[in-house]
Order: sequence, then C-alpha cells, then structure tokens
Amino acid sequence: MSYVGNPIDTRNTFQSLQGKRFSGNGSTTDFTLDVAPGSVLDIEVFVGNVRQDPNSAYTLSGTTLSFTGAPPSGTNNIYVVHQAKSVGTIDVPASGVQAGSLASTVLTGQTDIGAGIADADLFLVDDGAGGTLRKTAASRIKTYVGGFDVSSITGATELAATPADTDEFVISDAGVLKRVDYSYIKGGNNKPLVSVYASADTSMSDNSFVKVPFNTENFDADNTFDNSSNYRFVAPNNGKYLITTQVGIQSNSDDGLYSQQTYIAKNGAEFIQKAQNFGNARARHHYDSITVIASLSASDYIEVFTRADWASASSSNIYGGSKNTFINILEVIE
Repeated sequence: MSYVGNPIDTRNTFQSLQGKRFSGNGSTTDFTLDVAPGSVLDIEVFVGNVRQDPNSAYTLSGTTLSFTGAPPSGTNNIYVVHQAKSVGTIDVPASGVQAGSLASTVLTGQTDIGAGIADADLFLVDDGAGGTLRKTAASRIKTYVGGFDVSSITGATELAATPADTDEFVISDAGVLKRVDYSYIKGGNNKPLVSVYASADTSMSDNSFVKVPFNTENFDADNTFDNSSNYRFVAPNNGKYLITTQVGIQSNSDDGLYSQQTYIAKNGAEFIQKAQNFGNARARHHYDSITVIASLSASDYIEVFTRADWASASSSNIYGGSKNTFINILEVIE
C-alpha cells in the first residue's frame, strides 16, 4: 500500500538529547554546561533526583547554570538534560527567492529622500555582466554624465560683463551637446566691428601718398581701431572681413585735380587699389571708393593711403567729414 498523508520532511536532522552531570559541595552555585541553552525552559535540571523549578531554582547566562541556592554535597547528584538544541542551518537555494516573495518596501524604502542627492548616496545598478547588481555612489553617476547639476548650468552669479572671446557656450549639434567659444559666435553673426571717419580736412603734398587719418569713431565694438596715431584696424580673430572705404579729395580750384589714387594696405603692403585720371576734364572734388572681402589672421592690420595730382596753381586736401572720408569693417560668416 502506498504512503498516505503529508510527505515526510527529509531536510531536517535529529539528534539524541544531551546531558551533563555535576557533583555538589554545599557551597558552589555556578556550573558550566557544554552547550548554551536558549532559555531556562530548554533544559531539565535535577538535584538528588528532584526536578528543579526553571522559574525560580536557577538561571542561565550562556553556558553558565546558576542555582539560587547551593546544591548539597554528593557525587554526580546534579544532572542536566537538554530538551532541544540547534543541529544545523538551512540555506535558501540559489535563485530560490522570487520577486513576489519580497515586500515592496524592501526596494522602495519607507520615506522620500526629501532633499538633494548627496555625492555619497548609493544607487543599485546592473553591471551588464550577466545581471549582477552592484552599488555605486551618486558622485560617479554625476561624473559619468558630465558633472552637470543645476548650479553647473545656471551658475551662482550673473556674468555682468561682455563675454570674453574664450568664454564658452553649450549648443546642440544635431542633438549632441558641444562647446563653442564666444569669439566664434561673435565672428559669425555679421556684427559691425568698426565705423570710423576723418573729421577734418588734411593738407596733402602734390602727387605724394599720405595715410588717411580716420580719427573719429562712430563705433568700435571691440576696440580694434587705433584712431589716435596709427589710424589702423587690427584684426581680433582669424577670419573674413568686409572692408568698405571712401576717400574724398577737394581742390581749391574748379579744375585743379588731374588724378586720384587710393589703396588699402595689409600689414604695410598695398593690398588693393583704385585710381582715377581725369585728363583734360579736371575736377574740383573726387571720391575714391573701395569694397573688398579680405582674409585676415589675428593681428593683421589694415590702413588706407591716398594721393592727388593737381595743377601747378592749385592745391588739394583730404576732404574731411563723416559723409566724405570713412572706413567701415565687419567680420563676416565664412
């Protein structure tokens, strides 16, 4: 006939009860057991074959059995029987704990963190090598994603000044965040840099080049034009520059001018020029205008020179005024 009833638990092990004998001497109250019982109810204590009351006759502290009164003298007249003791432990089998066995509070915690995450706070992550959970500090995660937090992006204070050329902005390059210097943004927005003119007439020698003294600024956004001595523009960046200049010449007689020649110089050498010869149709006023896009390196400089040829009884000068003699320079997008 087959077995009827619940299956036999074959995982547990059983062991004979353990005992210990002592000899009293009428004065000793403490005796040492081989095994520490869990409580006074886990042992039976006999003195002269009389079982002692566990609630009043003795106490336990580890393996020390202490009587409240000294047992009388006698050979092996005290004996202790252990009713139960630990005989082994049962480990949870590998993969034996399933998700449903865990309370939700095990992972979610009891309360909200209620504050900013500290660098020392820990996260659980899968290390990607077979699903092993490991812990890592918030400081590592912050470093991995670039070190940004709110203060990193917004800053603690206002810039309160014009950005320096090396100041950086963060832009999206088709979804990828990249840094770019202010000098690049500034140079790429077609921003006027310089507008300067000669405010007064300047006398000239006949048929001799003279540097045009652009001495009055309408604006000079980056302080790149010397309007006090050298009358030159110095490029702040490598790039393309749109240069437009006009130089007016005025004679003291209606037919005093034979010709005018004007050129733009780059680093002291002629770069581009314009010349006009009037022949027999001599003039009293004339304006040379030149427009060019120049490739300049940082620290390259630009100047303008002009000359006039006039009749022997005449004289000429550079015709001053913001409408007559000026130069405008813009940095342009390449």
